[in-house]
Amino acid sequence: MLVGAAGVVYFQQRAISVAAERIMPELSLTQMQIGWLQWAFVLAYGLLQFPGGIVGQRIGGRRALTWLLLLAVAASLAAPLTPYAFHGTALFVALLLTQLVLGIAHAPFMPVCAGLMEAWLPAGRWALAQGLHTFGMQVGAALAPPVLVILITSLGWQPALIWAAFPPLLLVAVWLWYGRDTPLEHPSVSTAELAELAATPVALPNHDISMARIRRILANRSIAVATFSYVCMNYVFYLLSSWSFLYLIQERHFALLEGGLLASLPPIGAALGAATGGTLIDALSLRIGVKWGFRLVPLIALPLAGVFLLVSTFAGSPYVAVAALTLAYATVEVNEAAYWAGTMRIAQADSMAATGVLNTGGNMGGWIGIPIVAYLSGTGHWTAAFVIGFVCAVIAALGWLWVDTSQPISAPTTA
Repeated sequence: MLVGAAGVVYFQQRAISVAAERIMPELSLTQMQIGWLQWAFVLAYGLLQFPGGIVGQRIGGRRALTWLLLLAVAASLAAPLTPYAFHGTALFVALLLTQLVLGIAHAPFMPVCAGLMEAWLPAGRWALAQGLHTFGMQVGAALAPPVLVILITSLGWQPALIWAAFPPLLLVAVWLWYGRDTPLEHPSVSTAELAELAATPVALPNHDISMARIRRILANRSIAVATFSYVCMNYVFYLLSSWSFLYLIQERHFALLEGGLLASLPPIGAALGAATGGTLIDALSLRIGVKWGFRLVPLIALPLAGVFLLVSTFAGSPYVAVAALTLAYATVEVNEAAYWAGTMRIAQADSMAATGVLNTGGNMGGWIGIPIVAYLSGTGHWTAAFVIGFVCAVIAALGWLWVDTSQPISAPTTA
């Protein structure tokens, strides 16, 4: 259910980016304005990560996910409907508000899911669960370009986005019926399964999170450094996730339909990378210990992602550029499990709040990066945007030398 919801969330996030090629001429918007629409989403999404994680921890994952998914459907419907009611500046402001609301709806999603994974799985499977969750996100992102391009070509961009907004309601209904906060609350969980979880006990989400616990999260060195590293990594993430489609159309001169199909390849690579990363980190942690099991993957994969970015922008062949973009995205997303499951191991019962801090930092990468990429791409300087991505990937990797996932917040050595 969480993997399916992740796919829906990322499909919704990509809708405006994919439709931008039609939106700009029809609504007389500039590429910089499309960048501001994306930035509005990331602003709300990033600012409400930590508060959203705290609220989710207080009210429980089942109720939190139900309400935020319903709000996301409403925002997804509002975006294509606004041109029927507004024009000119009022239209741009209305579109901006739809993206702010979508950001508000999506903000608690990943922290709440992290808390649910912690409650439902032993610690030795958290990285795999996070990898599969990111896999679901990237499958949704991969489906968005071809599905939306086909719908847009057939129906126009407004009807396409309207029809694409409705299927998630089925998922919300099933989740509300079937989802539970913990295995103990679920009627389908057997006594034997509960005994298996009891053999590797973890602290369940703390619904009465106090200010003292919040201060401990914010003061923890490993969480702070991981968050800074995630800021840098997410410049690369947003460059690839939000701008690949327009890069292929504008810089590599692919036709709309071919560009839409090729733009699905980087998210497919990201999906495979995420699933691989989660599996690899759990295996390494078992073999060489949690500390280096989590460090090793980002120390190798992030610089490699930066190299692939350089290859993609300097390659003479546009198809080589697509392959390099795919490999860059794959090697970026290999690291998601390290950041998310690593923060869960450090925070334990406060995983929803702590991963909210982590993803606030991650979206700062979007706050900084999206206007930069919008400006550089709008003036034809795509290469500069990719070179900045290489530098950010290297800095993000180095940060992991100061992250220790083997020391939870409750340990005396980190007090």
